[in-house]
Amino acid sequence: MSTNLVNYFVDRLNEGNATASTNINNWSGTCYILPLLGAFIADAYWGKFWVIAIFSVVYLVGMVLFTLSATVNGLKPSCSAEGCHPTTPQIAIAFFSLYLVALGFGATEPCFTSFGADQFDEIDDKERNKKSSFFNWLYFTSNVGALLGSSLLVWVQNNVGWGWGFGIPDIAMAISVVLFFCGSRLYRFQKPGGSPLTRIAQVLIAGFRKIKVKVPEEENLLYETADAESSIKGSRKLEYTHELRCFDKAAVPIDT
Repeated sequence: MSTNLVNYFVDRLNEGNATASTNINNWSGTCYILPLLGAFIADAYWGKFWVIAIFSVVYLVGMVLFTLSATVNGLKPSCSAEGCHPTTPQIAIAFFSLYLVALGFGATEPCFTSFGADQFDEIDDKERNKKSSFFNWLYFTSNVGALLGSSLLVWVQNNVGWGWGFGIPDIAMAISVVLFFCGSRLYRFQKPGGSPLTRIAQVLIAGFRKIKVKVPEEENLLYETADAESSIKGSRKLEYTHELRCFDKAAVPIDT
């Protein structure tokens, strides 16, 4: 969708090349910084499924609204032989819909691959192989989609019309959202583990309070949960490593 937006801004929104490029760069930057928010909400509070479910709908609404702003009379700019003449509300609707797309894309982008990985049990050899196959097909189809988006869709937009050029991705997105919800009863769900920022702060504070405590040479003397599972819901216990040993102070048991 984003490949040919500069041309759309120049052709239909009557922007100069520099202004159009700046606006698209700002929009693209928003798309790629919002995954931090989406990942945080998914891991800490809602879980990956609900983030994908909610924000994929937001994504689709933004795409459809942008397509309507390019095709429906009153929403699309009026054009003549001298060029197009968009009104302020028409420009506002176009930008609003694009930033809805950015919000939907940014929130779901970090969740798709990890949610897919959650469907496979790493302990089972067969499922581990299926997981590798899943990622191979995921990246293959992603690259094929990017190739079609930067070639075929651009040709459609330039030679058939902006409505079809934006409408085809809308249809594909709508189908993918429907298919995602159809599989809801089959998914495996990982529980959100709470805010990671809280746990990071706890480690830093505990380490600061024990700044004068000596760290034992043997790691088995550090604090560890008694069972085989992590105390964080939906997470696995991590093996001890020798990196960042400065934080080991936080795990040194002391008498209180």
